[in-house]
Amino acid sequence: MFVISEYGQILIFMACIFGFLMAWGVGANDVANAMGTSVGSKALTIKQAIIIAMIFEFAGAYLAGGEVTGTIRKGIVDQAVFADEPQLLVYGMMSALLAAGIWLAIASWKGWPVSTTHSIVGAIVGFAAVGIDFDAVHWSKVGSIVASWVVSPVLSGTLAFFLFRSVYRFILNTDDPFQNAKRYVPVYMFLVGFMMAMVTLLKGLKHIGLHLSFLQSTGLSVVAGLLVMALGALLLTRIKIDKKANKDFRYASVEKVFAVLMVFTACAMAFAHGSNDVANAIGPLAAVVSTIQNNGEILAKSALPSWILMLGGGGIVVGLATFGYKVMGTIGRKITELTPSRGFAAELAAATTVVIASGTGLPVSTTHTLVGAVLGVGLARGISALNLRVIGSIVSSWIITLPAGAFLSILFFFTLKGIFG
Repeated sequence: MFVISEYGQILIFMACIFGFLMAWGVGANDVANAMGTSVGSKALTIKQAIIIAMIFEFAGAYLAGGEVTGTIRKGIVDQAVFADEPQLLVYGMMSALLAAGIWLAIASWKGWPVSTTHSIVGAIVGFAAVGIDFDAVHWSKVGSIVASWVVSPVLSGTLAFFLFRSVYRFILNTDDPFQNAKRYVPVYMFLVGFMMAMVTLLKGLKHIGLHLSFLQSTGLSVVAGLLVMALGALLLTRIKIDKKANKDFRYASVEKVFAVLMVFTACAMAFAHGSNDVANAIGPLAAVVSTIQNNGEILAKSALPSWILMLGGGGIVVGLATFGYKVMGTIGRKITELTPSRGFAAELAAATTVVIASGTGLPVSTTHTLVGAVLGVGLARGISALNLRVIGSIVSSWIITLPAGAFLSILFFFTLKGIFG
């Protein structure tokens, strides 16, 4: 208790810096995942993608990023063990933020698309298991997260495979691909609007006190899908066939139709991602601030001040603007060659996987679903379309994310404990 009363303000200041670093990492790594398919398929330039992501990620993080947050992130740690020594929770959450932030900085510098969720989970597990008590960790929760390494990419990859095969059958492999694109793309636009609305309503808006049932969310999502479909159909009337471009590449005009679709997926994906994944940075920060402001009392739920949301949203934007291009390049260009039609299939499959996960309570990583979806699109064209060396390095980075976060977190935990007592 003495530590919290004596050093409370210093600890909050340090936690804010570590939280901003973590949010920066989310922006540099995770947001770039969401935008990578749009950039890689050339539907958007890197500059356009960054501007769209900055606007929609910040809006998602600030508007739907969470009015109430659990003090202990994702229920991984038993909060009862901190009742007598609340300063250990403060040290632990600060260590987790710093550890995950540093690991994400390293991964982003290398261009590895890793999971921000798994980075923070590994860091929290590390300090709790080694620094507190092995039994303080809810290991069943950790087990389900590890299982998602396989489940989420396989599910999204399978969906992306069949989505792209449907595009190939109904549009690309026909006598008049351009007219068929204009006929069928509005249907895909409806699916995009529907799925993105479902992601936002199920994963995001519940935090601002809007608790909708699955049925209500579905009804509103149908309306959103119809609106997107109508707007998309209006924009498609302006696209004319380019016979000159078609001589060099048969599907040049068709891909222009899909490029319009990709703008919708990019905006909505950024909003949904901001509303969901900003919690990785602000969850532990909110736990630190709440514990110190309540003089060491650990609340099961804590009100989330708007300045913390601002800090999280701001960190995401800065991370994307400064370092996001590296991971965008890996997702968009190095795994397999993407066009707007392929990029669309990957993004819609990833969004659909997140919706299914929300409905079933399955823990998934945005990163893993998106990479799996890009792999699925590549496989739809044959295994030779994939860069297996890049895929190998990505999978390796996934495997070491949890232990890397845990090791750094343990190191920082004992350092803070040594400094403050």
